[in-house]
Amino acid sequence: MSKDKPGAEGAETIAPENRNVPTDVAPDAATEAGNIDISFSPGLASFLKSNNISIGFTSYQTGRLYLIGHGPDGKLALHEAVYPQAMGVTGDASRIYLGTLTQIVRMENVLASGQTANEVHDKVYVPRNLQTTGNVDIHEIGIQENGRILFVNTRFNCLCEPSLTHSFRPVWKPDFISEIIAEDRCHLNGVAMVGGRPKYVSAAARSDTAGGWRDHRDDGGLIIDVESHAIIAEGLSMPHSPRFHDGRVWLLNSGSGELGWLDPADNSFVPLAFFPGFLRGLAFHGDHAFVTLSKPRKGHFEGLALDERLENESEPAWCGLQIVSQATGAPAQWLRFDGAITELFDVCVLPGVRNPITLGPNSVEIRDFLTVEPPAG
Repeated sequence: MSKDKPGAEGAETIAPENRNVPTDVAPDAATEAGNIDISFSPGLASFLKSNNISIGFTSYQTGRLYLIGHGPDGKLALHEAVYPQAMGVTGDASRIYLGTLTQIVRMENVLASGQTANEVHDKVYVPRNLQTTGNVDIHEIGIQENGRILFVNTRFNCLCEPSLTHSFRPVWKPDFISEIIAEDRCHLNGVAMVGGRPKYVSAAARSDTAGGWRDHRDDGGLIIDVESHAIIAEGLSMPHSPRFHDGRVWLLNSGSGELGWLDPADNSFVPLAFFPGFLRGLAFHGDHAFVTLSKPRKGHFEGLALDERLENESEPAWCGLQIVSQATGAPAQWLRFDGAITELFDVCVLPGVRNPITLGPNSVEIRDFLTVEPPAG
């Protein structure tokens, strides 16, 4: 690798004492999931400290929510909790929302300002509500201005809210989708929230037939304006995670491995940076963009430009998180997985959080972790 690319040279690894492994998995599953090597850039812990943030990201492959922060010793700390098919995640210092195989989970931080758990953790996110949707292939999650959850229902090709009595309540679908039916027709996968409202969505193709998007993975991708239903950008390759940030519509053109934005003049895609992996999950904080990368499922990225570029540059695909300059695309920090885990999904930044943990709903710890809300007044 060239000097300006993340690599193994100078990398550090997470010590066992700084990695909290879940207690809610069977021994054979824990062994398989534990066969993972984690390396990271030497400056990652200090980067998190100087920016006063922690990071959350998910892997549907391993069924885990990962939280990384920095401990009192200045070293990187990683916590993981089991959530089946962990997908879309969004959160802040007080709350995290997570989409799983069949549920949307709301986790609340139970520590008051100044409190710590085990003398090192400043946030403990505990699942307090699990809204059951069934397997609708939840992708990204947004929080609306009225506080209600909005999620991308990929299996039914629509944006939805949770329902008190049913699996979900549709609130929007693309005009070219003729009916709300359990057929992944266009692979709707990402949503950009602006002012507490859904503004843009990404889809793999304009298709109204079951699985029709699969025939257009290379150049059928769309960005759609939710309010007007207009297709504002097309010809993309598996676009994902649209975001409106600093006056620009950002997105991941995953089939080419690129982060970029839409030119306001003609809505053409302007690439900023290339990553050696399939991209899902994008967040911003300060002057940096946070992107999650995945390896191919079958050894190579079939039918995508990403496959050819990796081959031409003799660069292996990898799984992990990269943090790059929003201005130049230059790598700033990174974290990499090798071994049993090959795919990540979403990422969120937790401002004002140093060293968080979360308790899985079936963990040993949650059974006796009891807190009492102070009486009013």
